[in-house]
Amino acid sequence: MSHTSDALDWQQGLIATNLLVIGYNAWVGYLGGERGVIVCSTNSPAIGVAGETFKVYFIPRIRIAAFLNAWLAAPDTVILRNHFMNAHILEAVDTYNPTTEVLLLLESFNQATFFYLKNLPITPPQCYEQVCKRWTEFQPQPNFSEDTNANRFTY
Repeated sequence: MSHTSDALDWQQGLIATNLLVIGYNAWVGYLGGERGVIVCSTNSPAIGVAGETFKVYFIPRIRIAAFLNAWLAAPDTVILRNHFMNAHILEAVDTYNPTTEVLLLLESFNQATFFYLKNLPITPPQCYEQVCKRWTEFQPQPNFSEDTNANRFTY
C-alpha cells in the first residue's frame, strides 16, 4: 500500500467518524449568512474521556481568500490533492450546494488536503438536527477567532 493511499485512508476514516460534527459546523456556518469552508486541524488534538478531539473552524466566503493566503504563505504548509489553488477553492465555495455538500480543508502537520464532500449519507441540515438532539454527547463550545472572525467549534 502506498503512502498516499494510507494518508487518504486515515483522512477518510477521520471524516467518516466526524461527519456529524463536520456537517453540523458547515450548516451552522451557512446559517450564519453565507457559504464557506470547514477547516479541521489535527495538529493539536485534545485528549479526553471520549478520545481525541480536534479544532474545527468555519471560514465564510468573504474571508477565505485572505485566510488561504495567510495559511498557505507559511513556508512549511503545502496544500495537497491535485495541487488545488485558491481560485479552485473559491470557485467550489461559490458553486457547492450547502444543503447537500460540504467543503473541507483538513490540516495535518504541514499539509492541507481539500475535500469536496458530495453524496453524503447524511446532509448538513440532518447533521445539525442530530447534533441538536444529542447535544450532551457533543457539547460544542462556540468561540470566535479574532484574526479570521470565523466561528470556531472545539470538540
